[in-house]
Amino acid sequence: MPLDASDLGAIWLTLKLASLTTAILLVVGTPIAWWLARTRSWLRGPIGAVVALPLVLPPTVIGFYLLLLLGPHGWVGQATQALGLGSVVFSFAGLVIGSVVYSMPFVVQPLQNAFGAIGQRPLEVAATLRASPWDTFIHVVLPLARPGFITASILGFAHTVGEFGVVLMIGGNIPDKTRVVSVQIFDHVEAMEYTQAHWLAGAMLVFSFLVLLMLYAGRRGKAGWS
Repeated sequence: MPLDASDLGAIWLTLKLASLTTAILLVVGTPIAWWLARTRSWLRGPIGAVVALPLVLPPTVIGFYLLLLLGPHGWVGQATQALGLGSVVFSFAGLVIGSVVYSMPFVVQPLQNAFGAIGQRPLEVAATLRASPWDTFIHVVLPLARPGFITASILGFAHTVGEFGVVLMIGGNIPDKTRVVSVQIFDHVEAMEYTQAHWLAGAMLVFSFLVLLMLYAGRRGKAGWS
């Protein structure tokens, strides 16, 4: 059989991690993207740079500092232990935290671009109709920014699926707990199990191609309607 139980477990864990990470990022990233798209504060530059850091920093650097922060001697790790939650490193919760940080720009930036493209006119029209800011956001902004949400969801999910350095630093390599597909491929290569590595790597290759195909097809379709 090309894929054994450990391979299937890694696939399931990866899909679970990517789904949860994407959902969290859409909730957390939406207000951040809205603020970045609308504010004129001098903090826009520094905060935007912090959000975009994972685009330029090596994953091992992010993983190293998250490991220090979340570990037993870090202030977050000490807080979780004081609350009786234990340490989040080398756990699924740690993978989620690391994935949220590492995939943040892939969700925030498409949303920020979508919000920025809406312009001021629709908001002004909603205000003249006495719509509250919340109603305006729900009934005007979100529908107009729908393509941005689709792009952000696809990129956030796909980027989380492809993680390696961050998840290895934070979660280690624990079967059925922190061993995701990228780590499983690495294990197969180390053990010179190239057939199994080919199956998983090939699946990742096809998945990545389909993700890009969806994005380009969506942009072409949008351009055709404009």
